[in-house]
Amino acid sequence: MSRQPDEGVEVLRTVWSAQGQSRADLDEAFGTAKSCKRMTDVGFDGLASEDEDLRSAWRATLQREGKLNAAGGTVADLIMDQAEPRSS
Repeated sequence: MSRQPDEGVEVLRTVWSAQGQSRADLDEAFGTAKSCKRMTDVGFDGLASEDEDLRSAWRATLQREGKLNAAGGTVADLIMDQAEPRSS
C-alpha cells in the first residue's frame, strides 16, 4: 500500500503547527464530527414491489436516475481497474 495518506496527514500537521493551531482550535472552527454507527434501521424495504425482486428494482432505480451502465462489469473489475470486464 502507498504511504501517501500518512504523508498527507503529516503535511497538514506541520502546516497547523506552523500556524500555531492545535486540535482544540480545529475542533472549535469545524466542530467535532460524529458519525452515526446505528445501522439497524437502514435497509431497502419498499424499494421493490411485491412482485419484483430487489435486484430488478435496484437496476430500475439506477436506470431512472441515469446511472445504469449496461456494459458494466463486476465489482472486481471496478476495484482492479481492468480494461475489459471478465466473463462469468
